[in-house]
Amino acid sequence: MLEPEELRQQLELGELPVEFASNNNISPGQAVPVVINPVTRDVEMFKWGLVPGWTKDPKIGYKMFNARAETISEKPSFRVSFLRQRCLIPADGFYEWKIDGDLKYPFLFTLKERKPFTFAGLWDSWRDKEGIELRSCTIITTEPNSLMMEYHNRMPVILGETTRWKWLENTQPEELKSLLLPYAPEEMDTPLRIERL
Repeated sequence: MLEPEELRQQLELGELPVEFASNNNISPGQAVPVVINPVTRDVEMFKWGLVPGWTKDPKIGYKMFNARAETISEKPSFRVSFLRQRCLIPADGFYEWKIDGDLKYPFLFTLKERKPFTFAGLWDSWRDKEGIELRSCTIITTEPNSLMMEYHNRMPVILGETTRWKWLENTQPEELKSLLLPYAPEEMDTPLRIERL
């Protein structure tokens, strides 16, 4: 796992929040690093699991940690964020679980040379009755590439150097959708089976 400062330097990010620490196993409901401003590129911490601003129950976020690329412009929970509130979620790996023999194991997916990358995401802001704000996000998924196919029927949208800032800067829906593709399998390492998280 890369340390936050290494991640910042390699992805050319801005300021890091003090609470941003290296974590090799983040689950929905926890705080994840997020970038929403393509100019400053500062990192903020949002709750993973989108809570739309209009919802009455913030627990909905536990069901909304992923958003399908194919339907984000149509689903009420995602369509406004798709047009106005897109984000990047920096990372250097992710897990998918697969049955191997009698047991189910997590497999770690990384890019070649363990390069950091960014997931394409959406974010929203919700306020409780006292006006306290909760900022949350979701990771966009798409069809799996040939490497992922053996492990899962979806994969997160990974944005590399040439596409990540376009995701934040562009405003044309069709051009934005064109970025939400499976990542090139030849740019990824063979997944590593993890015995224990």
